[in-house]
Amino acid sequence: MLRWIILVLIIMVLDFYAFQAVRTLTKNYIIYLVYWLASAYVVGNFVYRYSNFVRGESFTHEHGYAVAFLFMLFIPKLILILFMFGEDIVRGALSLINKLSKASPEDIAYSTSRRGFVSKIALGLAAIPFTSILYGVFKGKYNYKVIKHALYFEDLPAAFDGYTITQISDIHSGSLESKEKITYGIDLINEQESDTILFTGDLVNTKAEEMNNWINVFGKLKAKDGKFAVMGNHDYGYYAYGNDKTLNDENQRQFEEIQEKLGFDLIMNDNRRIERNGQFINILGVENWGASRHFPKRGSLKEATKTIGENDFNILMSHDPSHFDYAEMELNKTDQNKHDVVTDETNVIDFEKHIHLTLAGHTHGMQFGIEVPSLGIKWSPVKYRYPKWAGLYEVAGKFLHVNRGFGYLAFPGRIGIWPEITVIELKKGTKVA
Repeated sequence: MLRWIILVLIIMVLDFYAFQAVRTLTKNYIIYLVYWLASAYVVGNFVYRYSNFVRGESFTHEHGYAVAFLFMLFIPKLILILFMFGEDIVRGALSLINKLSKASPEDIAYSTSRRGFVSKIALGLAAIPFTSILYGVFKGKYNYKVIKHALYFEDLPAAFDGYTITQISDIHSGSLESKEKITYGIDLINEQESDTILFTGDLVNTKAEEMNNWINVFGKLKAKDGKFAVMGNHDYGYYAYGNDKTLNDENQRQFEEIQEKLGFDLIMNDNRRIERNGQFINILGVENWGASRHFPKRGSLKEATKTIGENDFNILMSHDPSHFDYAEMELNKTDQNKHDVVTDETNVIDFEKHIHLTLAGHTHGMQFGIEVPSLGIKWSPVKYRYPKWAGLYEVAGKFLHVNRGFGYLAFPGRIGIWPEITVIELKKGTKVA
């Protein structure tokens, strides 16, 4: 309880400071009342939703919008605070100079009018994040983008030259709302008419049952050679049930049953062979594995590849992109997550068998950033946590693609980093520059 009181007090102090910009521009007490009532509602709603949140509950839409409203109201206010604080420093320095130089009343009046001008600028700039968040919540999260890549491999079996894969990731069904908008996204996936669909994990937020109302929608996904999936860190039920083995086992049973209803072949540290004209490629799938100690570590490349040949062509689904080239670290069998099965193995890059293409998700691109492909601009704060956070990467002749995600989590929107449907075409040969 103490932490919530401290949080509210900090917000109140910052809010009062931001209010000075409003008070500089108007003396209308109705506007003052609206300002404080809006702040009180947003902060109160956020505290109510999260202070009463208990483990075992699902993350609801109400929780998501509590976060969205807090961002929508207070990120613009941070801009006001920065401007007002800077202006206060300048005003304080000028006031001292005026006193020492015995400035005229006209100079002091000029200082007051300047504060009004700065307040107008600050409010104008604060409108930018406000409208961006507003767009992200109501439009951006459905702004599906089809991103296409052609990847060349000299050792690709000739029968698979031109083979197409649609990758989707991070559906997070517990966050989804509009069936009409989601159906549009499903139709867009089917329009690609890819040979196979690969889903790289995080079907739900906390519990398998979150997918029940969406089975008929996502069950419409279709591909000639079938649909394959792996599990992400949110799919295990640990966020809801902790270390309760009985509840986790039941959640796993429900999860696997739902995957079957969706028509997905769930691959768990195993592989599947796709054949064409007597030739084949392998689809590998591992359970969640990543560099962070806070997520389940159940993936095993050794198990997934134990039945494949040395010269096979391999495509891997691994939810967390840090599995691709994570740095050497100490693996502790008594990891803080007691439910983890920590496997001792190297990363994809250094693995003993050649994996041509790795498909991952997990990062969502933080659902916030700036991307202007024509100018080569791609940035999100998540890059400081995951260096390979979105798009295509190549290391030592091996490719990694990190999908930005189909759905969303916690914040119910996307700003600048749009939901992604990836289409990858496999080509035999060497790419011509």
